[in-house]
Amino acid sequence: MKKITKLATTALLTVGAMATSYAQGNQQNIGAKCGCPAVNVRPTANISIKGTTNARGVSEFVGNVRLSCDTLWELNGQFYMPSPYTLTIDPGTVIQGIYNADPLFTGALFIERGAKINAAGTKDCGIILTTNQDNLDGTYSLTNVSKWGGIAIAGIAGNNLTQLANSAAGKLAAGTGADGVGNAEGFAVNANGVTRFGAGDNQFQTVNNADNSGVMTYVSLRHTGALLGGSAAGNEMNGLSLYSVGSGTKIEHIELLAAGDDDIEYFGGTVNVKYISSFFGDDDKFDFDLGYKGKAQFLFALAADSLNSGDLQTSDNGFECDADDQFGVNKSTFPFQSSPQIWNATFISNGKVNARYDNTGHAGIMAKEMVAGSFRNCILANFRSGVHLSQARSNSVQKGDAYDQWTNGTPAYVGTWTTAGGAFPVAQSLTIKDNVIITSNDGKHFGFTKGNLVKLTGATTGTFQKDLTGSVLFNETPTAPSAADTLQFLTTDRNQIVTSVAGITLPLAFNGTNSLITTEVHAIPSTDLISASTPAADGFFTVVNYKGAFSASEKNGSWLSDSGLIAMKSLTNANPTDINQDGITNIDDFALLIGKYGQLDK
Repeated sequence: MKKITKLATTALLTVGAMATSYAQGNQQNIGAKCGCPAVNVRPTANISIKGTTNARGVSEFVGNVRLSCDTLWELNGQFYMPSPYTLTIDPGTVIQGIYNADPLFTGALFIERGAKINAAGTKDCGIILTTNQDNLDGTYSLTNVSKWGGIAIAGIAGNNLTQLANSAAGKLAAGTGADGVGNAEGFAVNANGVTRFGAGDNQFQTVNNADNSGVMTYVSLRHTGALLGGSAAGNEMNGLSLYSVGSGTKIEHIELLAAGDDDIEYFGGTVNVKYISSFFGDDDKFDFDLGYKGKAQFLFALAADSLNSGDLQTSDNGFECDADDQFGVNKSTFPFQSSPQIWNATFISNGKVNARYDNTGHAGIMAKEMVAGSFRNCILANFRSGVHLSQARSNSVQKGDAYDQWTNGTPAYVGTWTTAGGAFPVAQSLTIKDNVIITSNDGKHFGFTKGNLVKLTGATTGTFQKDLTGSVLFNETPTAPSAADTLQFLTTDRNQIVTSVAGITLPLAFNGTNSLITTEVHAIPSTDLISASTPAADGFFTVVNYKGAFSASEKNGSWLSDSGLIAMKSLTNANPTDINQDGITNIDDFALLIGKYGQLDK
């Protein structure tokens, strides 16, 4: 075989192997395959040259804007793309958000209602948005969160924020006169009273669930989550925030690293997403609210070690599922439930038990109020609870919790379910089926729980309470689900609760600088876990019959981005040229290196 030029092991990207250590690779040559210069020789320019400060006191792009890969773009402050224009980000482009303790000067991008983003990266030529503190040489700590804002997109699909609901107390209160519009978490209100939605809200009075906000493919969003909405926890931006984004939008192959809040959060809308990977975020992995009704397939998330010495101290749920965003028990103003269809996720958590800040538990699926839809063929590992169903409102007056909608039973109050009270409970409208939950048998981690995993104020470690009621439910020895619930969960719905799956390992440990995980992480089963159910052949879903985000046959060809962040070469491998770890060095290993990080065939 031809000579393979030496390449640092921490920069290798053999993503399919998955039986390896994680590191942030040197990506100075991002975009080389599409003619982009090395990052360190690109001239620097501030995005402000493309915009202006408008009458509302916010920085706004003027007309259609293109950001090309021949320039290293800096983002100082929040920039808005107004309707009807498009922000185009070329493949291979790098944008660095500048961190500033003053929220008004910390970088963030917002695509307003009626505007579009065209960030169509490719497998060999991705797009990176990161902090200006990250020079992309592989040395920046993986656990640095909240070093710039992130991206927020607002569409005109439906959500639960009616004008009446906007007058209620809650995070998304104070609408601007149109249904489906309100101030959302993460952005500060400036001196002119303007938040992310900006001007033009009232011109979109008609909901369009097929709305198109553009394209995002092969985009890596790193170190997001700055506290732009104020200094208190809970005011962070997410890695990617999607507000009423419609199904005409294409969002695929998105990679998120070290988000200070949720990796992706959906506030209503119908957008479909596919091939989403997230690593080491500080809150939920996939958070939906306010009537989200989209589809999702092939999701992978890995939590960080919550005891490492970096900024990261926690991580929360895998899926956090809600429809009222903490507006309270009166839901008469909300038109519909959240009801997404989710298939083929693999989420590996860090085994964390204690709540912190605004986190409400540590469940693979944390299903809360007005949650319908389906979760199928997922693998959920190392969470406090694999699946948790809220039942704080499970009575004849306060209805509509996830437990009410999941159960096949007939609670005494089922006959009182009416929409007149605004509860919208529908028996069996929430499907959780054919999933695998991997949990340790230590008395602190469980496969299936009810109530709510909210830490009591000032309580001792491991003590939790039911949401809103104040009564203690969940402690070191929680109340087990009933026999009928267990029968439904394990037999009727064919979920499995196991202590291990061959090929998947759980422990995580960072090195001293938090730039590398030093224990091997295996995320793919040794053999496919075959499911009795498959998604519909509807043009969006890929019809596969295995459980989890990856097939066992993908070990040498995963869908994780080749231009992405995660280096998958094991430090424990004695033969550094055996890239695919099959025991020999041959042409198959060489093929994995061609074109990676400037690797040439010489």
